[in-house]
Amino acid sequence: MRYLRMRSGRKPREAPTTLKSYTVPQWFVFALKMNVLLLKESKEADSSSDPYVKELASCGIKATLIPVLSFEFVSLNTLSEKLFHPEKYGGLVFTSPRAVEAVRKCLEDKGRRDEWSKGLKDKWNNKHTYVVGKATAALVQEIGLVPLGEDSGNADKLSCFICEREDSSSLPLLFPCGSIKREVLPTALKMNGVPLECLMVYQTAQHPDLEKNLETYFSEQDVPASIAFFSPSGVKFCLKALQRLSGNRLEQIKFAAIGPSTGDAMAAAGLSVSCTAGKPTPQDLAAGISQTLC
Repeated sequence: MRYLRMRSGRKPREAPTTLKSYTVPQWFVFALKMNVLLLKESKEADSSSDPYVKELASCGIKATLIPVLSFEFVSLNTLSEKLFHPEKYGGLVFTSPRAVEAVRKCLEDKGRRDEWSKGLKDKWNNKHTYVVGKATAALVQEIGLVPLGEDSGNADKLSCFICEREDSSSLPLLFPCGSIKREVLPTALKMNGVPLECLMVYQTAQHPDLEKNLETYFSEQDVPASIAFFSPSGVKFCLKALQRLSGNRLEQIKFAAIGPSTGDAMAAAGLSVSCTAGKPTPQDLAAGISQTLC
């Protein structure tokens, strides 16, 4: 260790150490630029509290949400009538949170809600309530029903799960669904002789502010490292705008899918699918995106 000479006789002080210069690793520079666009609405009032945003943040990735779809509930009187006659059905099937919300709307009237709580939900719980995904399962639990099959992950696997437990002698399952539902589950159940009664309870359309929000995002944050789709209809409504805004940098984007049906829609639209979540959960999607961007 070197010391400066002091004429005063005082204790010499240590000479300042010269700092070495370091080159910042490229992976660290890239990590700072890892912005991800999630094409979905937030489940929370504060989007930063959305479970997908939080999970990606824990991986060092900044995520932004843009809602793609808007919904209008229909046929609620018909749904309510069917819900209050559980003896006609062998159970319920929910493949989207919106379908559960339609049931919740049928229970907004205090009289109906009391009748549901005092015994009607128990009659349904003596049957099976099949669901896809944890988000849908959580909403089913909120209305007092017990979900089955939440870990199936998609309609294909759920249909197999149902066919293992139902047969042609069963009463029909009531399936509240949207206007653009896929036919995978109804077709599979029909092929296996499992009765199913579909009822459209909401219509899906493009969110009125979608294009404006996408343009604002790209002008402020540039082309993201990754874009995640959460439904086949999301692909349909976003594709042209994304192609226009990304230009010749579209191929640089890592596209992620929440599940197989969404991945199929992306591939059919000409997008290269970099990863598909093993299950439709924040943890699975974040893990896939993280691995893709490394």
